[in-house]
Amino acid sequence: MSQEETEGERLAELAKRRGYFFGASGAYGGAAGFYTFGPQGASLKSNVEDAWRERFTVQEGNFEVEAPTIMPEPVFEASGHLDGFDDMLVECPQCGESHRADHLIEDETSIEEAETLPIPEVEDLIEEHEIQCPACGAHLSGEPVDDFNLMFETNIGPGSSTPGYLRPETAQGIFVEFPRIKEYARNSLPFGVTQIGRAYRNEISPRKSIVRTREFTQAELEQFVDPERDEPDLESVRDVEVTLYPATEQERDGGGYVETTVGAAVEEGIVGDAWVGYFLGVAQEWYERIGVDVDRFRFRQHLPGERAHYAADCWDAESEVDGDWIEIAGFAYRGDYDLSKHDEYGDDEFTIFRQFDEPKEVEEAVVEPDMSVLGPEFGGAAGDVKAALEDLAERDPSAFEGDVVEVEIDGETHEVDADVANFRIEERTVSGEHITPHVIEPSFGVDRTVYTLLAHAYERDEVDGEARSFLSLSPEVAPTDVGVFPLVSNVERLVERAEGIVDDLRTAGFSVVYDDSGSIGRRYRRQDEVGTPFCVTVDRDGLEGDGPDTVTIRERDTARQVRVPVSDLVDELRAVESGDRPFDDLVDAYELVAPGADG
Repeated sequence: MSQEETEGERLAELAKRRGYFFGASGAYGGAAGFYTFGPQGASLKSNVEDAWRERFTVQEGNFEVEAPTIMPEPVFEASGHLDGFDDMLVECPQCGESHRADHLIEDETSIEEAETLPIPEVEDLIEEHEIQCPACGAHLSGEPVDDFNLMFETNIGPGSSTPGYLRPETAQGIFVEFPRIKEYARNSLPFGVTQIGRAYRNEISPRKSIVRTREFTQAELEQFVDPERDEPDLESVRDVEVTLYPATEQERDGGGYVETTVGAAVEEGIVGDAWVGYFLGVAQEWYERIGVDVDRFRFRQHLPGERAHYAADCWDAESEVDGDWIEIAGFAYRGDYDLSKHDEYGDDEFTIFRQFDEPKEVEEAVVEPDMSVLGPEFGGAAGDVKAALEDLAERDPSAFEGDVVEVEIDGETHEVDADVANFRIEERTVSGEHITPHVIEPSFGVDRTVYTLLAHAYERDEVDGEARSFLSLSPEVAPTDVGVFPLVSNVERLVERAEGIVDDLRTAGFSVVYDDSGSIGRRYRRQDEVGTPFCVTVDRDGLEGDGPDTVTIRERDTARQVRVPVSDLVDELRAVESGDRPFDDLVDAYELVAPGADG
């Protein structure tokens, strides 16, 4: 790595050369913000998704769904994305390039969260710091900063009669199907619904490789709870240690991190909701398990002006790469915002019936308008007047105390005689009530997690006096489990034995690559650089002795090799890969191959 080469540049070069990811559609000039995951990257990404699914779907006992990536416009009108899903855009007057104004400020000043600032202040900062266009160098002072909606718009069907949008998050695909999903949960809270899938945001200025793109994969969990009754299993993560960066510390001069446990953070009010605290603890353990460097990892609380329109509180999981902190997950308490909005806009019920411990006597406001009067008086609007009276009785029974009741329909006020409205209070016995569940949402960026794993796994050392670079990826997510090599490729017996071992390992469920090209040292280096945890080599010594046939197993990180019987190979690899048996145990149990065998 040259002195000028950054961690990001090194990672981009390795990713392209070894088939992790690269810019899409290169033969046609490419398109900014779109990436193709190569053979190694697609496998790593799939393994991360499987690991997430196992922890957040299977272990939590949640449902998983797969919703469409295109949804009709009313969905996003209800969710608030049509009006509130914007970034700040400034356009260069000279070259016409568009840029995210907050990113320009963050790049040129010490301000870290410029997206929380109002547009007039952003415009003032651009002028104050004489910020220039990164593309051509023209000054941007005095140029207007505008809100730019990030959603991709499309048409559903021929023509333009049914507008739709590519979803900017997978969450809405869960929320709009709540009326049906709740039936699968037998209308019983709490329950969670997960989804792993693509989302789309028309980023103004994609950057940092796969960190900020226009198409990406999310893994999201929507946990539906009764806020008055349901509590998480906080005890299971109480002692998990976390590094927190609360909003109060971010706003305080000289503020710093709070090193604590999940239990203490919730009890002391640093994390205001127990459900959010629970998922922070689960995520901390999961990230550590799949290979994120916890010394380069933190949870940062959103500042008040930074929170999404739906979030009462939000924490981001952030990883450090190349000196910058990047968001890789968000943990939001969304309250009842989403379900209430879809209940208001949609044609179904987004509530759950909560049974009382014992039936209750309640008073209920009732209106039974005399339609024989409303019909002639209001004509075609009579039905709307009736509905407005019923809604008013539920909201404000005192409005019926006078001789005349006023209701508003489409901005026009209508008067109805109180005796025609026929309002009264009735007592009745009820066994329960309809409530709108609250939602806690852990939302993970899969692509950014992949980027973090690659950056945190990259290491350099020397083997047999030769410099090497390798990816110390967790076996759980590594693209390939095992590399299998004949020591030399011109001895038929070694090749046949190696090919047979490949078949046996694949039958046992391992992801295996076979390689007989070049020296054995070069083959090891290739697998080291793509992060393959173990290599198996077939040599003459293992086939020509008096005892059973043997092969060597080489561990990636230490380059140590042990000779094991072929009959034990599958079981031993399964044990060390799963973590049930440390590689040191193999070293103690079998013959350690002499140093220098990498050559």
